[in-house]
Amino acid sequence: MEAEPIYSQPQPVAAPIPPPVRYTWTGIYFGANAGYGFGQFAPGSLYSSDYSAFNYSANGGLIGLTAGAQIQNGHTVIGFEADIDWTNTKGSASGTINFNGSPIGTTTLSSTLSSISTLRTRLGYAHENWLFFVTGGVAATNQTSTLSRSVGFVCGTGAFNSPPCSSPTELHLGLSAGAGIEYGITTNLSAKGEWIWLGAGAGNTLWENMFRAGLNWRFGM
Repeated sequence: MEAEPIYSQPQPVAAPIPPPVRYTWTGIYFGANAGYGFGQFAPGSLYSSDYSAFNYSANGGLIGLTAGAQIQNGHTVIGFEADIDWTNTKGSASGTINFNGSPIGTTTLSSTLSSISTLRTRLGYAHENWLFFVTGGVAATNQTSTLSRSVGFVCGTGAFNSPPCSSPTELHLGLSAGAGIEYGITTNLSAKGEWIWLGAGAGNTLWENMFRAGLNWRFGM
């Protein structure tokens, strides 16, 4: 009598384990930021290099928009970033105004900074969802200054030793540099905190430290 054949039961096959998704910072991004700036105005040279400047504090909040593009290779991230911030940074002080080193009287000098724009490179180190970066580039500010309550001289007369009552130009170019940290919340959304130093205007008439927080939405993953 022949024995019945014995059939082995098929063994279950384990599903392949997908490789872990590697976070990448490559892409084009747009975002918004907000923060606070503080520093100093020294607007004397906005009127003329013949007038000596005196410094005073410049403080105010800011809010703005950001756009950038970057590429990641290993842990290195390189890119460009541009932003514009609207602000109401103000400052004023009263003191002696000097023409060619000699005092001509006293006045109150007031300044208002209404916008700050920067165009910078970013160089970063990425570790998973974290990005640590330094940045640097150029800046442009919209800054105006006015003289008031003058004693000993009259502004705006057109005389060689009479400064204009308001600074003749508003747009001033300068430099910017800083550092920050960014965290990827999702594959597209990230949050950042950064410090940006700004020096702008003829003869460095503005020094500003900006501390900003922001959100970026990245495309092209």
